[in-house]
Amino acid sequence: MALEGNQTLISHFILLGLFSHSPLHVLLFSIIVLVFLAALSGNGLLVLLISIDPRLHSPMYFFLRWLALMDLMLISTIVPRMAADFLLGGGSISFTGCGLQILFFVTLLGDECFLLAFMAYDRYVAISHPLRYSVVMSRRVCWLMVAGSWLSGLVDGLIQAIFTLSFPYCGSQEIDHFYCDIPAVLKLACADTSLYETMIYVCCVLMLLLPFSVISASYLRILVTVLRMRSAAGRQKAFATCSAHMAVVTLFYGAAMITYMRPQAHHSSRQDKVVSAFYTVITPVLNPIIYSLRNKEVAAALRKLLGRCPCGGG
Repeated sequence: MALEGNQTLISHFILLGLFSHSPLHVLLFSIIVLVFLAALSGNGLLVLLISIDPRLHSPMYFFLRWLALMDLMLISTIVPRMAADFLLGGGSISFTGCGLQILFFVTLLGDECFLLAFMAYDRYVAISHPLRYSVVMSRRVCWLMVAGSWLSGLVDGLIQAIFTLSFPYCGSQEIDHFYCDIPAVLKLACADTSLYETMIYVCCVLMLLLPFSVISASYLRILVTVLRMRSAAGRQKAFATCSAHMAVVTLFYGAAMITYMRPQAHHSSRQDKVVSAFYTVITPVLNPIIYSLRNKEVAAALRKLLGRCPCGGG
């Protein structure tokens, strides 16, 4: 402990968690664990299929594999710790542990924001400019896009983790959340955080609104192209794919915007927990389902994998 005037600076935080130990919350906790296992299985299987099947080595699946990897890391950053705190009790987390959780979480969140924008641009080029697709979306360009996503997310994560824990914290140690979410942590600060909250807002505009604008513009151009298609089957396939993608994107960006683009005074702990669960738990399990829904190439790769397995018969 360190002293500053008459205030004692705390050395660690206590995460209050998402659930209490009532029968209903035990049931909800069990559902979250099952969703976590489903997300691990779905994303892990998707990474495996894309890695081993040559038919899935196109730019679209290249991005999808990275999205699955990011989802695996994102949900693993939050849920195992939450589950351990619920089962073992306590919830104590050190300053360093809280800072690392903020760093990993914000980095992965930023990575996904930009990667989803690049995936939308990839679909725009594929549908609107098919003859130029292989040139525009070359392997080098794809790697630069992924590297740019990681770099942007890492810079944002480092800035926010360092600044968040640079404030003095005294009095209550209890973070009313199931992980070290920045708005929840800042409520415990013993200093004026208004300038930093403005900086967070600017970062969120860059990390959320700009990629979302790229996604919206890409899908709007795709819609115009699809409406001009003469083939009814082609229009139906494109609509089905793009509408599913937009559903996941809207859920992910909408939840993140609600959490990080509201003034601190308007934050409700209960609402923040529920909204955070969408992009930390729900979207990682939905992504492999939505992006592979009715995808014949992924289904064929899965059948091929099962055919190789001795337990698959044949």
